[in-house]
Amino acid sequence: MLKPTLIEAVKAGAAEILRFFNTDFAISNKEGVNNLVTEADHASEKAILSVIKKKFPGHHILSEEAGELIQDSNYKWLIDPIDGTVNFAHGIPLNCVSIGIEHNGEIIMAAVYNPHLNELFFAEKGGGATLNEKPIHVSKQTKTVNACLVTGFPYTYINLQNGPLEIFERFIRKGIPVRRLGSAAIDFCWVAAGRFDGFYEHKLEAWDSAAGYLIVEEAGGRVTDFEGKKFSPYQHRVLATNGKIHDEMLAVIRNEKEL
Repeated sequence: MLKPTLIEAVKAGAAEILRFFNTDFAISNKEGVNNLVTEADHASEKAILSVIKKKFPGHHILSEEAGELIQDSNYKWLIDPIDGTVNFAHGIPLNCVSIGIEHNGEIIMAAVYNPHLNELFFAEKGGGATLNEKPIHVSKQTKTVNACLVTGFPYTYINLQNGPLEIFERFIRKGIPVRRLGSAAIDFCWVAAGRFDGFYEHKLEAWDSAAGYLIVEEAGGRVTDFEGKKFSPYQHRVLATNGKIHDEMLAVIRNEKEL
């Protein structure tokens, strides 16, 4: 029942994304400049929660806009109804629904769906990762200097020492392409699919990363924090790679090595 409900939920949210896309809708701002929330975010979230509550009314939920809906359950759904809201608000079709399911503190199932490209990424713990039901795997790149990377920038504290701008500069000064798509969930998934070799970011929330990090790991990649420790969605900093360039990227991020 979990997988069908998860797929139904991401598709219900995605239907609302498509319904509002490139139309007139209400937009407001959360903490930080350009930290937007739209009418569509709320509509997507409502559709997702409706599906989950119908099938699993006793499950705990953490969703970006609604917050934490606490239940006495070993299951928790971590939901981003639109990951890439700024893209969505500007008519850029790089946004998605992202949902991870946690059981006893471990993410066991995940789905990320970009309806504009009709790309549905899915992973189950121990079962591998798929894109539109076909298996995906991370890239085989072994050198960071030859890699294609992706990152994101937080809405706050961007000028911290050894922060996003300094690390970005270390890579691009060596001629390494570093993209910025505007959706962390898609960034994770494109690493899982081998389109990017690595992804790093300084400030993600649990709903941003819960689904994507399982998809990367199940595609054969590695995900840690900036200390190289096992990643948890409940801490902010993340490095997700094909595994082969992970230690080298960590050293550059920590300013311990120059490429």
